[in-house]
Amino acid sequence: MKKGCLVAAGIILLLIIFLGIWFISGYNRVVRLDEAVKASWRQVDTVLQRRYDLIPNLVNTVKGYAAHEREIFTEITKLRSQWASARTNQEKMKAARGMEGAISRLLLVAENYPDLKASENFLSLQTQLEGTENRIAVQRMRYNESVRTFNTYIRTLFGSFFARIRGLTEPAAYFEAEEKAREVPKVEF
Repeated sequence: MKKGCLVAAGIILLLIIFLGIWFISGYNRVVRLDEAVKASWRQVDTVLQRRYDLIPNLVNTVKGYAAHEREIFTEITKLRSQWASARTNQEKMKAARGMEGAISRLLLVAENYPDLKASENFLSLQTQLEGTENRIAVQRMRYNESVRTFNTYIRTLFGSFFARIRGLTEPAAYFEAEEKAREVPKVEF
């Protein structure tokens, strides 16, 4: 009888240990996924900030050649201010999407000025901007992958349980392209 009680107690103890490990593992996983989304966003934020630091230099270079293209310069200044004053990730995403369109139009303006295209300053800034845009694309992809992993996990049976315990029931927002980005830009000479 004592041997049976010891076996039962051992089984119960192993079950408690197994459930404890399962609980801690699931709880920690939702925290790790949440932190991965936050870290991925910080990387996006960093490369977007680089873009916003580079653009005034590009704009000033182009301004000397295209003084009458005020609309684009005004829009870029406005979008840079929106970026600086954005408080949430969604506000920053909106400003970033607007800037992508403005950059495209700015580069099209530059196409109309052959002297500008030959300027070393412009070429250097354009190269840096293209590199920054590539970095942004990579970081957005990584961010969206983190968001997908997190959102998938919190929608699973046990994942939703741990997410509720941690207070992480809201899915993270994807960083999606603006509808205008799907349009092919018109280049006119």
